[in-house]
Amino acid sequence: MLDINPILLLATFVVFLSLIAILNSWLYNPLFSYMNKRDEDIKKDLQKVGNNDEEIHELHSKAESIIMNAKLEVMALREKVIADAKELADSKLETKRAELANEYREFEKSLSDSREQLTKDLMSQVPLFKEAVNAKFSQI
Repeated sequence: MLDINPILLLATFVVFLSLIAILNSWLYNPLFSYMNKRDEDIKKDLQKVGNNDEEIHELHSKAESIIMNAKLEVMALREKVIADAKELADSKLETKRAELANEYREFEKSLSDSREQLTKDLMSQVPLFKEAVNAKFSQI
C-alpha cells in the first residue's frame, strides 16, 4: 500500500530545507528589511510632523501678529483720514460762511442804497403829491 521510501523522504526534506533557505535569503530578508526601513521612515515622518506642528504654531502666531499690526495701522489710517476730511470740510464750511457773509453785507448795502434812492425819489415826488391832493380836495 503505502510505502515510505527513505531516499525520497530525505530528498523531499533536503528540497524543503533548501527552498526555505532560498526563500529566506531572496524573499523574507528583503521583505523584512523593507518593512523595517518603512517603519523607520514612518517614525522620521512623525517626528517631522511634530516639528512641523511647532513651525505651524510659530507661523500662525506670526500671522496673527501681522494681522493685528495691520488692523492697528488701518485703524490709525482711518482716524487720520477722517480727521483730514473733517478739517477739509470745516475749512470749506468756513470759506463758504465767509463768502455768504460778504454776499449778505453786499445785499444789505444794495438794499440800503435802494431804500435811500426810493426815499429820495419819493421826496422829490412830494410836491406833486401835494398838488394832486390839493386838487382832489378842491374838487370835493
